[in-house]
Amino acid sequence: MAVVGSQVRRTVTVTSPTLVGQLAVVVAALMGASVPAWADGPSALVELVDAAAQRLAVAEPVAAFKWSAHLPVEDPARVQQQLAELADAAIREAGPDPIDPDYVTRVFGDQISATEAIEYSRFAEWKLNPADAPSPPSDLSAARSEIDSLNVKIFSQIVLNWSLLHAPECARELANASSATIRARRFDSLYQKALASATQSYCHARPPT
Repeated sequence: MAVVGSQVRRTVTVTSPTLVGQLAVVVAALMGASVPAWADGPSALVELVDAAAQRLAVAEPVAAFKWSAHLPVEDPARVQQQLAELADAAIREAGPDPIDPDYVTRVFGDQISATEAIEYSRFAEWKLNPADAPSPPSDLSAARSEIDSLNVKIFSQIVLNWSLLHAPECARELANASSATIRARRFDSLYQKALASATQSYCHARPPT
């Protein structure tokens, strides 16, 4: 267990085989965190934004596999499965401030759309220069496992920072976190635009009732 500012955080090893199970374990470990997390440090949203950035980067091996296998960028069935599981996790979350499932669906919908945009960009590059296409992975199992893990991380950070996400400070903290992430990961123009798109709904959380 680590103390960051006035916020208590617990490190959890997730062992559940299902996404909802993983989310339940992580969220349960955050239940005691009711004090605003943005009191100390450059930005409380850095971990959330950086997790979104990591998830965007998974577009690279996914795009390479889909290009090699002649598969479409979009996979509506998998998208709907992910969004349904995440919305269900929000409904199951029993903290003092209920997590809005519509907000969770919107945020992850933005994330998926931004990731697809990167994949489309790569497809366009390889359409013009097929020799530039990288060697693809043998399948999507590793990428999808990483996506599931990052979904858990993003969701847990939403729960941890829920008060901040509908506070007046959110826009400033998001801008600081995005700038720090862009610098740390040396994002080019494409990834900067994708990150802005993926995080565009973060500060539109419904106020607690």
